[in-house]
Amino acid sequence: MKYKSYKGMNCSMAQALDAIGERWALLILREAFYGKTRFNQFLDELGISRNILSARLNHLVAEGILEKRPATETSHTEYVLTDAGRALRTVIISLIHWGDEFRPHPKGQRFDFIDAETDEPVRKMGIYTESGKAVKPGRVKVIPGPGFTS
Repeated sequence: MKYKSYKGMNCSMAQALDAIGERWALLILREAFYGKTRFNQFLDELGISRNILSARLNHLVAEGILEKRPATETSHTEYVLTDAGRALRTVIISLIHWGDEFRPHPKGQRFDFIDAETDEPVRKMGIYTESGKAVKPGRVKVIPGPGFTS
């Protein structure tokens, strides 16, 4: 299925969706965050067809979210998160937290996230002011920025 491009829209969300909005792309990114780097690892974990996986990986590389490079110890190719890709961790974890709350598994959370250095649990994603104060639902006001055009 061919999706409409949002490249012409002056909207940050539309631009993000153009880069990562396809559902297989999000699942590939989830696996990349879990440490997968090789084509066959993504293939085995996701059960996606080879041609779809190849197209999605190429798209993520073209968007600068993944980098394709030779593996250090073998002749295989690896797909590694770029800075732009790593910056999506809050989006991926937020989606997982949303799924845990609104599409829960009967036995509880599927994964717990912890800080790798301290083993401290990662709290649920939220919206905070610059000073760190939590913003309650419904209290976010949207105002035009310098890049806004109507």
